[in-house]
Amino acid sequence: MSTQPLPLEGITVVAVEQAVAAPFATRQLADLGARVVKIERPDGGDFARGYDTAARGLASHFVWCNRGKESVAIDLRDPRGLALARRLVAGADVFVQNLARGAAARLGLDAATLCAAHPRLIAVDVSGYGPEGPYADRRAYDMLVQCEAGLVSVTGTPERPVKSGIPAADIAAGVYAFSGVLAALVRRGATGGGGPVEVSLLDSLAEWMGHPLHHGMHGGTPPARTGLAHAVIAPYDAYPTADGGLVLLSVQNDREWRRLAERVLGRPELAGDPAFATNTARVAGRAATDAVVAAALAPLSASGALALLDAAGIACARLNSVAELADHPQLTARDRWREVESPVGPLRALLPPIVFPDGPGPRMDRIPALGQDTDTVLGGLGVPEAEVRELRDAGVVA
Repeated sequence: MSTQPLPLEGITVVAVEQAVAAPFATRQLADLGARVVKIERPDGGDFARGYDTAARGLASHFVWCNRGKESVAIDLRDPRGLALARRLVAGADVFVQNLARGAAARLGLDAATLCAAHPRLIAVDVSGYGPEGPYADRRAYDMLVQCEAGLVSVTGTPERPVKSGIPAADIAAGVYAFSGVLAALVRRGATGGGGPVEVSLLDSLAEWMGHPLHHGMHGGTPPARTGLAHAVIAPYDAYPTADGGLVLLSVQNDREWRRLAERVLGRPELAGDPAFATNTARVAGRAATDAVVAAALAPLSASGALALLDAAGIACARLNSVAELADHPQLTARDRWREVESPVGPLRALLPPIVFPDGPGPRMDRIPALGQDTDTVLGGLGVPEAEVRELRDAGVVA
């Protein structure tokens, strides 16, 4: 058995966070062993707690992004509460916040202020559009940033643009905040100094737009919206099967097209037909290409089509529903599901994507109720029980 610890054991993170971007980043830090203390408002906490009640009464966003954390309910608008938060930060390795523009600075909890006071602290400011520029003060909800970053312009059908079905801007920013913290911890290990980290939703999603951005900037037109099809590759789309399924396939080069024509379509003559032999020709004649593929798959079941495509070495997939993802045979075979404790009992959760085969599994501790750890955390700061009771009676903590 390995004796390797989780990589972030011994690291303490304090977060004043809400919604998805920052909580997603700090949950990943918690999964890797960090202690994450989440400071929430006493009057309702992280507003993501109220998004829905889909997870047996809890909000699905909150369940996803907040396992493994300690919840401390503190009113930062009260000087006594703010003083408690500052004491927590003074003992932390990392601080993360994604408050509205200017709110952290007014509290003295922005990265620049905190890092000046605590040279070893790594402090992360997550914002919508960055700390300066004409958009700095604008509200930056995920869908709005998807639009500003152009993601919506390349998503959907030719007739109608659509937003991504997941909060792509929030997730992108959360991933970069997480990796920024890891990079800053490595640097601190080498230099001894912490420092500020800035991540914005727009910068993060603009980076993810790299393919259409470079395609459009450097001599081409931006990729068209093509639904499930690929803008510059054919065949690359979803095709219906006899049992009502949809099977996606992707032919990445002309060698694969020849295999598809011979072993799946039953039309070996198409391998050398000038109208189909090259990807350029297939894209130019996309309608004819798709019609040939659709005709071959239409009489088959989805499982039969996938088996035939697999045997021919053609990349393929079934268009699954969310429910089918939850029962995906690959996730089951690799034992990727765990149960996480919560205020409503155990809830299924996926293991995080980062795997350390020579170490222990990730830490997937409970999803906290609002203020569940207030007494314990404040006690760890040396705040007497009587003072905690007074602060609770005054509404400063909960």
